[in-house]
Amino acid sequence: MLDRLFGLTAHHTTVRREVVAGLTTFLTMAYIIFVNPGILADAGIDPGAAFVATCLAAAFGSAMMGLVANYPIALAPGMGVNAFFAYSIVLGMGYSWQVALGAVFWSGILFVGLSIFKVREVIINAIPQSQKMAIAAGIGFFLAFIGLRNAGIIVANEATFVGPGDLTSAPVILAFIAFVIIVALDVRRVPGSIILGILASTALAVAFGLQDMAGIASLPPSLAPTFLQLDLWGAFEVALVTVILSLLFIDMFDTAGTLIATSHAAGLLDERGRLPRLSRALLADSTATVVGAGLGTSTTTSYIESLSGIRAGGRTGLTAVVVAVLFLLALFLAPLAATVPPYATAAALVYVACLMAGSLREVDWHDVTEFAPAVVTALAMPLTFSISEGIGFGFVSYVVIKLASGKWRDLHPVGVVVAALFVMKFAYL
Repeated sequence: MLDRLFGLTAHHTTVRREVVAGLTTFLTMAYIIFVNPGILADAGIDPGAAFVATCLAAAFGSAMMGLVANYPIALAPGMGVNAFFAYSIVLGMGYSWQVALGAVFWSGILFVGLSIFKVREVIINAIPQSQKMAIAAGIGFFLAFIGLRNAGIIVANEATFVGPGDLTSAPVILAFIAFVIIVALDVRRVPGSIILGILASTALAVAFGLQDMAGIASLPPSLAPTFLQLDLWGAFEVALVTVILSLLFIDMFDTAGTLIATSHAAGLLDERGRLPRLSRALLADSTATVVGAGLGTSTTTSYIESLSGIRAGGRTGLTAVVVAVLFLLALFLAPLAATVPPYATAAALVYVACLMAGSLREVDWHDVTEFAPAVVTALAMPLTFSISEGIGFGFVSYVVIKLASGKWRDLHPVGVVVAALFVMKFAYL
């Protein structure tokens, strides 16, 4: 039955290999069940409900990708976009988390429509490559800023805005230890390096009496505080139009990049370098975002960590289905998730930031009209503490610099329209 459903023989794989691949992918991305609830809690969401929503959204998205698109790609609430949700939309712009969930829902609906009517390529191609890479790197810097703050490495300073914290404090030391463990294990290609670093730091905190042990396993917490609590009509405010577009762009770029990278590694691209069943994959991703918003979590997206399972031999959707099952089992680990302190997950944020910053190498550093707007985008996100503002600064500066330099032919009409929308937002909202 599994062979007929997933085409195991045609993809030269076996059930055992797919199960091992699914376990490998899960261990590599399971850190999200500890990190995401902590970030969403800063936005006022009940951490227990956020934990359940994270696991259920990841299970649903991964199962959809496996059963509908038959790809070994797992999904979960995305890193970076969860920070945008909590720190930009809620804490930065002052909207409730219910309204923010509504914005996530509508961005998912737009993505579903773009996937069905196949206009996603037009939008993706309209965004300059340098801006795509700068957005990824800027989100990474934003995550690093949050991680360093959560660890106490940087603190508020009236004279300089930010400054170093007490670098000899236990949280700082434990965060540094976790970061070193994560990097060292990743160099050795140990599956689950991030989650092992988080758990090691947590264990040390409990051992030295810095953190109370809440337990390891129990029945899942209630989802009631977040289930269908999204404010769909509140998200229609004019000021949220660019926010919804930013959520859409982030998810679209992240998904497209992940699908291409993982499919290439798995040898799933056709002779023309295209991805078969692309519409199904994008539909699975966008539908997961809509469902995740209803459950109570930020945008659900494809995870680049799926490469670890592909390296372990995963070639079909059975790998993703195994990941889905493991996320359902993880629902019973809520006490362990509640035990993990913020400085332990801070190390994961900084490490993910390091990986995302690598996208800057794809920027054309020989063309100032490309790299100058890219730098503006990447720096504006952490310094304004807003991913949306950073994207807006980047789009506007790119269009204006190209026009002033006489390179207007490099501009795409869709990109110009998006820049105009951000100008209106800056001027009137």
